[in-house]
Parts: sequence; structure tokens; C-alpha cells
Amino acid sequence: MKVELPEPDADAKAASRELSRRIADRIAADGGWIPFVQYMDLALHMPGLGYYGGGSRKFGVEGDFVTAPELTPLFGQSLARQVSQVMDQSAPIVLEVGAGSGRLAADLLGCLSIDRYYILELSGELRARQMQTLAAAIPDWQDRVEWLEMLPEQFSGCVVANELLDAMPVHAVAWRSDGLMERGVLSAADGFAWAERPASQTLAAAMADLPVSAPYQSELGLVAAGWIAEWGRRLTTGALLLIDYGLPRHEYYHHGRNCGTLRCHYRQRSHADPFWWPGLSDITAHVDFTAMAEAGHASGLDVLGYTNQASFLINCGLAQLLDSRRQANVVGGQRAAAAAQVLLSLNEMGELFKVIALGKGIEEPMLGFLMGDRTHAL
Repeated sequence: MKVELPEPDADAKAASRELSRRIADRIAADGGWIPFVQYMDLALHMPGLGYYGGGSRKFGVEGDFVTAPELTPLFGQSLARQVSQVMDQSAPIVLEVGAGSGRLAADLLGCLSIDRYYILELSGELRARQMQTLAAAIPDWQDRVEWLEMLPEQFSGCVVANELLDAMPVHAVAWRSDGLMERGVLSAADGFAWAERPASQTLAAAMADLPVSAPYQSELGLVAAGWIAEWGRRLTTGALLLIDYGLPRHEYYHHGRNCGTLRCHYRQRSHADPFWWPGLSDITAHVDFTAMAEAGHASGLDVLGYTNQASFLINCGLAQLLDSRRQANVVGGQRAAAAAQVLLSLNEMGELFKVIALGKGIEEPMLGFLMGDRTHAL
């Protein structure tokens, strides 16, 4: 069913047209075709024009989607208990990658005894918003927070990434009767269109190992897997806590999911056209958590736990935090309970979102995975 999307304003359309022109120039320079992974990267991250490189409001009810930290501080307060356990076994330092509005950083800083809170954020617009959020919520934030433009060469502490992996560019691929194909993009009269070419040797090798038979199309999160592999080299002690929507491989490539997981988000609506006004919609794909675990293991990281968001947050004490909120403020407790229901419901974020922990030198069982660990299902 076709989704009716709100009409962008004139300024947004002008920015999208300029982004489209630059993408079209790139396509022309590359012989008339680029792989979708490159298109997605340009549409999301081109400075000043891409979805994350531009100036539109993205997070919260006024933006395109609502993340867990925007719903309630209970999310960050629960997560803080797991972060604290990781820091106790490494260093009192947090690195948040892709901090969104800064809401999660504010909630974590309000709970943790910490030497330094690093934020890796490439978007100047989002960095400015994060500073505003922290200034309003944490009076002494300036003494503890530092922004980075690249991963540190070495790191000890806790790395946090909420809804980061799903926005990393993916390779769009297809299994056809005549072979393994990479889906790409060419210019068309009304913008851009899909076009397929035989997959490269490297891509074909990755596709050949998957439980798929033609006809089928999906995505490969090779960029995300490469990012995790980098942490295998850089992390000395500590853990990565990665929270995102996704599935283990046997569910990701299920025969009933034969159109892939690619989705776009605009003004609280989800649609399936990544070529609709480029730069104005978020473009995402579900995470193959089996691939993430394999990338971590191959690079020297231990798989410390994997479960759904509901189990993780309950293990980290969300219910007790909610009870305290209710006792302190009846009205506030009712609002918090409604938000917690969204976080925990298996029909909403509780099952759709998963949490995986990868690390080095962590000996204690991880708090968030004490019950309901699904590592065996990866």
C-alpha cells in the first residue's frame, strides 16, 4: 500500500534538488551507475545536504522518528547500570557514537561517575543540538564531554551506539535465476532508478554463504561489519553496547522476507522509496546480528551477550526505576509507565530492538544478559 507522505517545503525541496544534482554528477562520472551502498552514503552524509549532514530536525515527535532516549530517561538510566559495570572492569570513560539529539548522553552523564564522555559525531548540526541538550540538562557538562571526528587509535572503557548500525550504508543485493547481482542506481528522467549488475567476486562470496535461493533480494551490512572489526584492533579493554533493530541471520534471510529490510523514515511515516526527495528521508536497513557477532569474533572481540531490548532493560533494573518514579510522582509515574510499555512491549520496541555486547577483558557476566541471553541463537 502506498504511503501518503507530507509535502516538503520549498527550502527542503531546493536542498534535495541540489543533492540530487551532485549524486547525478557522481553517477555520470562513474559511467552511469553506482552501487546502492554509495548512493545511500551520499544521501545520508553529504556535507550540508545529506540527511545527517543537513539541518532538518530528525529526532523526536517533531522530527522523522522517535528513539528510545527521546521517549523516557528510564532508557538511559537502565543502560547506565550496564555501562557502569563495563567501566568497573576497564576505565571510567564512555564513547557514544552517533549521539543523536544528545538526550542519551545527558541521561547517562546524570547517572554515572565518569572521567570523560566522548561523542563521535560527524554532523555539525547534530553536534550543535547535542551541546544545547547537554547545556540544559547537565550544568557541568563542559568539564566532562569532548567531541571526536574519528575513532581513537586505542580505547579502554564503554562504547555505546543506539540506532547507529541501521543507518550505516548497506550493499543492496539480489539472487536471480541468472546469477548473483548487486543492485545499484542510475539517473532517470524523474530522478533515480534501480539497476542491477553482476556482483563482484568479494560480494558474490559473501552472498554465496547465505541461506538464500533465487529469486530474492536483500542487503549486506558489510560497512557495519567493517566498523566492528576496527574495534577489534582499537579496543584494549571494555565493551561495545550496540542497540538496534535487527535479527539473527536465519531470521534476517527468511524466505518470507524476500524483498529485504530497506526502509525510509520521514515525519513519523515509514516508506520504501530511497529515491523520494533524496536527503529528506532517513534510509535504514535491519541489522544482521549474526554478521556483527562474526565480525567481532574474527577481530578478537568476545561476544558477551545478545538479547532483545525488553530482556536487557529488565535485567538492568528498569522495573525498579519505574517503581521509584511512580512513588515519587503519580502523574510522572503514569507517563513513565506508558513510555516503558513502548520500550518493553514485544509488539513494539521490546522485541524489534536487540542488544549485543562485544568486548575484551570483561570477566564478570554482563548484567543486561543475565536472563534471556540469546547468544546461542546467533
